[in-house]
Amino acid sequence: MRSIRPSFTTRGHRSGRRRTLPLPAAVALASALALTVTACEGDAEAGGEVSASASVADDGKGNGEIRIPDHIKDKLKEHGIDVDKWKNGAWKNWDKDDWLREAQDFVNPIIEDLWDPDRMRDAEEPDQQVDDSDLSGDQGVTDPEPEPVQAQAVPPKYHDNAATAGKLLFDSPEGSMVCSATVVKDPANPGKSNLVWTAGHCVHAGKKGGWYRNIAFVPSYNDAGKSTEELQNATKEEVAPYGVWWGDWAQTSDQWIEQGGATGGDGASYDFAVIHVTPEKGSDGKSLEETVGAALPVDFDAPAVPQAKNVTAIGYPAAAPYDGQKLFQCEDKPGRLSISASDPTMYRIGCTMTGGSSGGGWVGTGSDGKPALLSNTSIGPVTAGWLAGPRLGEEAKGVYEAVSGKFAGQ
Repeated sequence: MRSIRPSFTTRGHRSGRRRTLPLPAAVALASALALTVTACEGDAEAGGEVSASASVADDGKGNGEIRIPDHIKDKLKEHGIDVDKWKNGAWKNWDKDDWLREAQDFVNPIIEDLWDPDRMRDAEEPDQQVDDSDLSGDQGVTDPEPEPVQAQAVPPKYHDNAATAGKLLFDSPEGSMVCSATVVKDPANPGKSNLVWTAGHCVHAGKKGGWYRNIAFVPSYNDAGKSTEELQNATKEEVAPYGVWWGDWAQTSDQWIEQGGATGGDGASYDFAVIHVTPEKGSDGKSLEETVGAALPVDFDAPAVPQAKNVTAIGYPAAAPYDGQKLFQCEDKPGRLSISASDPTMYRIGCTMTGGSSGGGWVGTGSDGKPALLSNTSIGPVTAGWLAGPRLGEEAKGVYEAVSGKFAGQ
C-alpha cells in the first residue's frame, strides 16, 4: 500500500468533455489510480415550505405566463428570486453570492419545454455507530482493484427491462449536465411514490457551490434505444415516453453539502440524494410510480462485503466510448474501497461505465431476500474499469425519511 495523489471527480456528464482535476490531499489506495466522480460529466433535515414548483405556459411566441401557487411565490421571494426573470434566463446567473447552497434553500421552478429533445440529447460526518451487521469490520479497508466488467446494453424497450431507471438532467455553471437515477418507493405514500434516488453530486455542487438548477427526471429515456442519429429528429414523446418530471424538493446529506468536492473523492461516502418530483405538464393525477408501474424499495441494512451477493449497477454512461443515449448495466460482487478511515467504507465493483452513469441505482438482494436499491454510482477511475458507491446507512435513511415525511399524504 502506498500513498498516492489520484484525481477523483464526480461521474456526471456534460456534453463534449470530461474533467479531471488534481487531488489536494494524498489518499492511500492499493494502486496508483486517477479517480473521477462518475455521475455527472459535463463535464439533514431540510426546512421550509413544500416544493418550489412552478409551471410556465408558453403561448408559442415566447411570452410565457407563469402559474405558481402563492406559498411558492413567497418561498421564491424569500430568496430574492423574480420568477419571470428566472424563467427568461436569470437562472443562468451563477454568481457565488446568489447561488443557494443551504439544505433548506432548494428551489426549482418548472420551465415548460426547457428540456426539449435536443437539449436532453446534448446535455453532462455523522457518529460512527455501527452494529455487527454493519461495515465496522471494513472501516479503513480497501480490497484489491476488481477486474473490469464490460457494461452490457439493456435491451429496449427499457421500460420492459428496467422500468425504474431513468436519466437526470440539470444545469450547472458549466452547462447542461446528465446523471442517472432510480424510482424508489415512498413509505408515506405506498404505491404512489414520487421519489427518485440519485447521487448528491447530481443535485448539489458540495462545499464550493450550491443547488443545481432545472433538475428534471426522465424515466425510460430513449425507451426504444434509438441511435444518436435516429434521435436527431425524435419527438419529445419518443425521447421521454413517460414524461418529464421536475424536482420540487431535493435533499442530500449534510456531509455532502459541507465536504463534497468534484475531485478527490471528498464526501463520496455520503454522496446520495432523494428528489421528490412532479410532472411538467400533469399526469392525470397519477404518481411517478403509477405512471411507470414500478418503484424499488431502498435497503439500509445491506450486508457487509464478505456477506454481499452480486449487485447490478445501471445507468446512462455518456463519456466515451458511450454517448449517453442508451441504458447499460454491470453485474459484479462488491468489494471494499476506503477513501478515508474516518468515513464509511464504500462498495466497489468492476464496471466499464463512464461519466453520466453517476447516481444510477445498484440493485441487489435486500435483507428480505427481494430486489432492492443498495447503493448508487458515485466515483470511478478516469480510465473506467470500476465504480464505487456509498453504503446506505443511517444518514441515508434519514434523508430518505425526511423527504418522504415532507410529502406525507400529498
